Amino acid sequence: MTHSKSNRLPADAPGASAGNNSSFSRMPAGIWALGFVSLFMDISSEMIHSLLPVFLVTALGVSALTLGVIEGIAEATASITKLFSGALSDWMGRRKPLALLGYGLAAVTKPLFPLADSALTVFTARFADRIGKGIRGAPRDALVAGLAPSELRGAAFGLRQSLDTVGAFTGPLLAIALMVLLAGDIRAVFALAIVPAVISVLILWFGVREVPLKTATARKGYEWRAWRKFPRGFWLLCAIMALFTLARFSEAFLVLRAQSLGLGLAWVPLMLVIMNLAYALSAYPAGRLSDRIPRTRLLAWGCAVLVLADLCLGLGDGLIWAFVGAALWGLHMGLTEGLLAALVADHAPPALLGTAYGVINLVRGLVLLVASVLAGALWTYSGPTATFLAGAAFSLLTVMLLRFLPVPARIAA
Repeated sequence: MTHSKSNRLPADAPGASAGNNSSFSRMPAGIWALGFVSLFMDISSEMIHSLLPVFLVTALGVSALTLGVIEGIAEATASITKLFSGALSDWMGRRKPLALLGYGLAAVTKPLFPLADSALTVFTARFADRIGKGIRGAPRDALVAGLAPSELRGAAFGLRQSLDTVGAFTGPLLAIALMVLLAGDIRAVFALAIVPAVISVLILWFGVREVPLKTATARKGYEWRAWRKFPRGFWLLCAIMALFTLARFSEAFLVLRAQSLGLGLAWVPLMLVIMNLAYALSAYPAGRLSDRIPRTRLLAWGCAVLVLADLCLGLGDGLIWAFVGAALWGLHMGLTEGLLAALVADHAPPALLGTAYGVINLVRGLVLLVASVLAGALWTYSGPTATFLAGAAFSLLTVMLLRFLPVPARIAA
């Protein structure tokens, strides 16, 4: 496997031997604010999504295949939107307005969930919510890349991802507590999820100051065929992410797996609590580690952990195996999500980061549609074991393809 020297800090680089406290203190305030924006929006989203699969299957009577179609289309929509929002942010020379629009749209769609009386209403709500995610995703990642010092790039993405994931396990915990307090009233829990979504938008509005792009003539200088400027390594990275995404079908299937093994309705969000706790604890350390060792090596470790998670979830026949599988799934997310964002910045021209994140997310979203539909079909016709074993196979193929990722060249803005 080839490795990039750019993934290591030189011995005399700032932060090369610094501890966690130094990295935290040197992190720009905007990175922290963006992390808390993600935290509160994820609290809101996960309060809903931790119960939504069971709500759809039990209350509205949809099949696992239909669930996979809904989740796949929703995520693909988000990723297609990211392509255009990322390119638009490069053309505008501004990231924050599009991030605000995306988070704002996600907030205003939250009331649709407690009002839903059919699968179509849920689909509409998820579709609109994911459009909001798509609008904000690429500009937000470009904001992080622009605000973070180059020697702290992995740590910055890891920190934002960690705070995001704190929200992702706090949301299901709140859902469990509220389900107990409200005697299992799912719709009431969905309604209360509106509050943290509004808080998220307010933090972004008041807490993030955008650093304008250095190119003063962003609109005149932007080329709509900018993809021609991306090096070969970027396109190979797209292929690697596509293959890896086939192994990363919707986490709704983790919730369904716990229910199939006997976990009660009020407690099924516990799977996402466990997953996201492991995710939150590992994301920032993994980000810092990726600034010191080859990122491809760390990504291979993440793929291996996902294989173990799939084996536990697919072959285990008790709840303890489901919980272990959820924890390993979260660990693999921590090892890979921030890392993948940093790899994009390694392989794309700085002036086209918005476009680069848009392209990557488009690829991942379209493949996630295929992955979620495939997972739902396997679950419906062959059972949970086939779904998770297929994920393990795709993870192993990703490790093999990683060997061909070239060392990123120095890319001019």
